[in-house]
Amino acid sequence: MEDLVLADRPVWLLLTIAVVAIAVLLVLIIKARLHAFFSLLIVAVATGLAAGIGVGDVIDVVITGFSSTVGTVALLVGFGAVLGRLVEVTGGAQVLADKMLDTFGEKRAPLALAVASLFYAFPIFLDAGFIVMLPVIYTVARRLGGSFMLYVLPSIASFMMMHALLPPHPGPTAAATVMGADIGLVVLVGLLIGLPTWYFGGYLVARAISRRFPDTPVPTLLGEPRDVPAEERPSFGAILLVLLLPLVLIFFNTAFSTLEAQGTVTADNVGYQLSRLIGATPVALALSALLAMLVLYVLPRRRRGEATGGLLEELVDDALGPVCSIILITGAGGAFGRVLTETGIGGEVADGLDAMGLPLIVAAYLVTMAMRIAQGSATVAATTGASIMAPAIMAGDFGAVAVAAVVIAIGAASIGWSHVNDSGFWLIGKFCGFDTVTTFKTWSLVGTTISLVGFALSSVVFVIAA
Repeated sequence: MEDLVLADRPVWLLLTIAVVAIAVLLVLIIKARLHAFFSLLIVAVATGLAAGIGVGDVIDVVITGFSSTVGTVALLVGFGAVLGRLVEVTGGAQVLADKMLDTFGEKRAPLALAVASLFYAFPIFLDAGFIVMLPVIYTVARRLGGSFMLYVLPSIASFMMMHALLPPHPGPTAAATVMGADIGLVVLVGLLIGLPTWYFGGYLVARAISRRFPDTPVPTLLGEPRDVPAEERPSFGAILLVLLLPLVLIFFNTAFSTLEAQGTVTADNVGYQLSRLIGATPVALALSALLAMLVLYVLPRRRRGEATGGLLEELVDDALGPVCSIILITGAGGAFGRVLTETGIGGEVADGLDAMGLPLIVAAYLVTMAMRIAQGSATVAATTGASIMAPAIMAGDFGAVAVAAVVIAIGAASIGWSHVNDSGFWLIGKFCGFDTVTTFKTWSLVGTTISLVGFALSSVVFVIAA
């Protein structure tokens, strides 16, 4: 999209417009009960016009923001939903739930789900990994009873922490690259800071929040639950094969990308080119979904002498139908965030914070936080925050550990303070069956406590290492 010509608006007016826009959006969704898809698009257009985007350009900005968000989310959500539905409808989720509960016990089920999510979240982006884990969370929650919050919030906390603080997730990876940090050291420092951050700022907070929602039902977004007879369920090994395949493929891509960046292999290396194809997250999930169709559905039914016919097609349709609304709402959230980005609100505030003479790690956190609040995307916030702070890092005499700590602080800032311009706010909230207010009280609150604890611990490491 070509550069826009914006009408000159003072910063205070842009901030006022942003605050009013968010307030109007919440009124439309919560009070007027207008569907979030329509509310987001209406407010996005109105905000763009009020902020000085020309009448002829505002629709282009909205469409660009919508399409760029949906282009990524639709593939991840679509393939993830099909994979999740196959795991659930074939009894695979029951197999995993039984194995997990037999190993950890029913009382430790929330912790077991959270730890499993930590491992699964390491290479897979938050939205895709969470959607694949959902059938297992659903199954455990239905089997043990009680509030759905008790099981889903600790898992959400795991995915949020890993997404914010650890490469190869895009935010911390981009921040480390821009600031010249050692990626391997960022992973080590990220684990040092991230694990206590997850436990104290994520897991324990999630457990405390869940007590305030004692009667939250388990959603049926992926279809009504089925009690598959034990003899028809897939083996534990088959389920592991299906769920670990995307992790292996994404790690394969990460390894070759690292080798190429270090100059160990060239860009035309066969392994590197192959990794870029099959290791891309959407492709990895698509291959895993296809494998699940074969291993979990087609072959077992043929062994039992049952026809598959059009049943597999119906199953995929059943999985994709309910998530279409989520994809559209998420895209509309991306459109609203793009409008706020184009107004330059976040950049103006970030530049002002950078010029205030604050301690470097404090400035890095606040600059990134301003970008996160202004435009919604955690990845954009982390990348922009790192770009603004990189000159100060380059000019200073900071050790490698101190630079890594700043990268972690930037990542922590990028995951907190989520609200209606964040596509993840809508994606996770809708998959969990939360209304807008509940999403604020759960997703947003857990992300913000992770953000604050992560920043506090990274500041300690920075002071010690600087």
